[in-house]
Amino acid sequence: MRVFEILSLVKPDLKPEECKIHLATWNGEDEPLDVYLAGGFDEWQQWQTYKNFARPWVVSLISLPGTNRWLFPGLYRSKGCCWRPDKDLYYYNLEEDKSCAELNGRLVARFVRPGRQPYLNAEKWVDGLTLEAVYEERLTIGEFPGFKALHLTKGELELIVRQSLKSWRTALSSVAGVYLISDTLSGKLYVGSATGEGGIWQRWQAYAGNGHGDNVELRALLNEAGPSRANHFQYSVLEIADTHASPEDVLHREAHWKRVLMSQAHGLNGN
Repeated sequence: MRVFEILSLVKPDLKPEECKIHLATWNGEDEPLDVYLAGGFDEWQQWQTYKNFARPWVVSLISLPGTNRWLFPGLYRSKGCCWRPDKDLYYYNLEEDKSCAELNGRLVARFVRPGRQPYLNAEKWVDGLTLEAVYEERLTIGEFPGFKALHLTKGELELIVRQSLKSWRTALSSVAGVYLISDTLSGKLYVGSATGEGGIWQRWQAYAGNGHGDNVELRALLNEAGPSRANHFQYSVLEIADTHASPEDVLHREAHWKRVLMSQAHGLNGN
């Protein structure tokens, strides 16, 4: 299905020949997906080096990690621009069209970018702009950042698991390893491990579901303080291993981290 067919369902009078497609990609300073997730995309897009939006409508698409994947942040009406000598840039008065708001941050398009040009006349590319997915909820978290940068709140973990975000699921299900749960309310730590098929993803699905993942100590804490206590947990990975690594080897590394972090004597590990 074509993206413009989807948009026409909520805005029947939208015509491709009146639209510019803005392919928002790394500009040497900012990553537009990060800007969007931080809530600053609309303002960021309004500053342009040239008169790039010389049409009534702008269909914006933000580059996603992977090949030819784009997130739809919104449809904007262009109400003209003015030159700002203090910035050496044009400032566009772009107004988001609320008729498409339900698709913002949810619609993912597939489109092969024709060269490096980020501003396209929509009617030439209507057939190539197709629908890949519509998420159940608006994307509020970026693509998988790598194991070294991984640091999730309970709410973020729930969102990732609920949406089964592909980059996260692929990365976390491909490795076994040792992970850390930090209780930000008490400062105590819990060290756990995941082995076998499904890796860390399968283990963390349980934490997203009930908060304790059937760990005796965590379950006792939540039984005493209530399920909402898990909202103070944060999740990170200490060490990864191949999913075919022996459970004994992974448990040996888990024991090492328990000693280093003293999570048995002063944390949430009971053994």
